[in-house]
Amino acid sequence: MSDSSQDKNLPATARRLQKARDEGQIARSKELGNLAVLGGGALVMMALLPMGFDALRTALAFQLRFDSSSLKQPGQMLERLMAAFSSGLFIYLPLGAGMLVLAVGVAIASGSWAISTKPIAPDITKLSPLAGLGRLFSKQQLFETAKLTGMTVVFGAVGWRFVSSHIEPFGTLLMLPLEGALGQLARWLMFGVGTLLAVVTVFALIDFPMQKFLHGQRLRMSMDEVKREHKESEGDPHIKGKRRQRQRELAMGNSITRVPKADLVVMNPTHYAVAIQYDDATMNAPRVIAKGADLLALRIRDVAKAAQVPVIQSPMLARALYAHAEIDDEIPSALYTAVAQVLAYVYQLKAAMAGKGVMPAAVPVPEVPRELDPHSKKSDQEKTR
Repeated sequence: MSDSSQDKNLPATARRLQKARDEGQIARSKELGNLAVLGGGALVMMALLPMGFDALRTALAFQLRFDSSSLKQPGQMLERLMAAFSSGLFIYLPLGAGMLVLAVGVAIASGSWAISTKPIAPDITKLSPLAGLGRLFSKQQLFETAKLTGMTVVFGAVGWRFVSSHIEPFGTLLMLPLEGALGQLARWLMFGVGTLLAVVTVFALIDFPMQKFLHGQRLRMSMDEVKREHKESEGDPHIKGKRRQRQRELAMGNSITRVPKADLVVMNPTHYAVAIQYDDATMNAPRVIAKGADLLALRIRDVAKAAQVPVIQSPMLARALYAHAEIDDEIPSALYTAVAQVLAYVYQLKAAMAGKGVMPAAVPVPEVPRELDPHSKKSDQEKTR
């Protein structure tokens, strides 16, 4: 069954979300950006208005002052134009820079940003009429249509209410002094702009979480997609098993160099070899410092003999240690007694060879629990069949 025929009812994974962000697919609220630009621009303009008004008044007074020297030197007109242009930049550049910082800051704070060239890359599939028709009736497009319709109705109602309630007072401005008329007009404009910003704020508070929700809906995944992504990220189980097996083989091969430090090597007699080390001052229990099978086992035996490390033939103990103890791990507690028996034999043998004791009679037969011997398990299974 293809993904298109499956219900995509599972939330997007972290890997899917990161991949979408890398491709430029993020939840972006246009109304939040509009609010940052309009509201931030209004605040910056209000902060710069007193200084800007004084600068413009000074520049206008300078431009309207003429004398005979100005007429005799036409080059002064160019200087005045440059001065007027500089005065304008002194006002507009801080306004533009402030709005840019606010817009970028809001985008970063809301997470509505991504560095990607994928959205501007050519995509032939976008030219498909069927794909365009699908986008036309998508949840995203339906919400955008409803939002724009609602904004048009609300802005129209608010604007009509403001104009209808102020149309008569507007006519009385001609009867007021210039400064008083400008002050009254500025107050009305601030009230009108504040009302429109309040409307934009309401729509931004609705649009931002809705864009997050719709973005999550677009990235929802089917069970098959989740399984496929998990397999791609974690790797195929068979390949992982082979990789772990190879790592174990490398670890076993590298551990051969530690065989000379072992107290004894337990073998079976050619298939398995396990090197054991024990120091009662630093270890709670004996540790396996090297192990191997077949050719690696023979290699461990040869290195042990060359280093004069005792090699004990104990098939059941060797198989149990190889199956249940990893390199650099302590031996299982169920094998403490068996390992203690062979260690005692080795210590007695070393003492005898050093002339500090009697030679042990024979190699002991360690007491290995039957359930820890892999061969015993196979025999039991074959009997039950």
